Amino acid sequence: MTLSERNTLFKMGIVLCSICTLFVAASSFLIIPVFSGIMREYTRRPGNVFQLLTGFFMESSHYAVYLSLTAAVLYSLVSIIFIYFFFERTSSPEILYIAIFTVSFALEAVRFILPLQHIFYFSLFYVGLAIRILLFARFFSIFSLFTAGLCAAGLEIQKTRNVIFVLIITSMVITVSVPIDSSNWDTSLNFVNTYNTMFTMVSAAVFITTMISFFIAAKIHDTHEYGSIAVGVMLALAGRGFVVNVDNWTSLIPGIILLSFGTVILCSKLHKIHLWL
Repeated sequence: MTLSERNTLFKMGIVLCSICTLFVAASSFLIIPVFSGIMREYTRRPGNVFQLLTGFFMESSHYAVYLSLTAAVLYSLVSIIFIYFFFERTSSPEILYIAIFTVSFALEAVRFILPLQHIFYFSLFYVGLAIRILLFARFFSIFSLFTAGLCAAGLEIQKTRNVIFVLIITSMVITVSVPIDSSNWDTSLNFVNTYNTMFTMVSAAVFITTMISFFIAAKIHDTHEYGSIAVGVMLALAGRGFVVNVDNWTSLIPGIILLSFGTVILCSKLHKIHLWL
């Protein structure tokens, strides 16, 4: 894939993130006045490890959830713009997959479909469709980050389009295979299903493998920059977990800081490695 083609994909990502940001802004005028009343219907709290870290002694807050979703979408827009201007003239096999990871946060906006459904009373079919879009985005993002780690570790990928196509197909197969209950949500505005544990295990395995890949890259290329990138990946994924999976104020600021700081480390070190290549 040429730099021009890759930059075109970056621009498409900026457009998508901008659309999702506008959707969140427009929806907020409708959602904020009634959000608290709508969310009182959902009392089941998240059961993931991030919730255990921050929510054990804290009550759920509907507006913390709202702000965390908004922050995720804004992070996506700012990050893809940051990546585009940093890497516009810099060739890096890993950065396209990292860009996909950041753009995927924009699709967290579809979680606003639940309060909107309570306002407009449209069919639960659209809620189910939104859930599948969200599932696809999340799997596509972690598989893309995993691929970035493989590229860094020395895997020669000649056909980037084919790799992306495989990632898309794999994510779609998983997405359409999962049974969806459109009415089962928790207090973090995440849907609940019996496969949550499996998804957590898959995400953890990808996370560990990606970190190991970047540490292997540090050894192969004899540079500590890839080790710093591995730390950036760890911080970004930890921040992602806090921002999108918990329902209280104690997760919001640490999540945003970890996610943003990890992305800056990840991109700046990668840019430094490839700048003079």
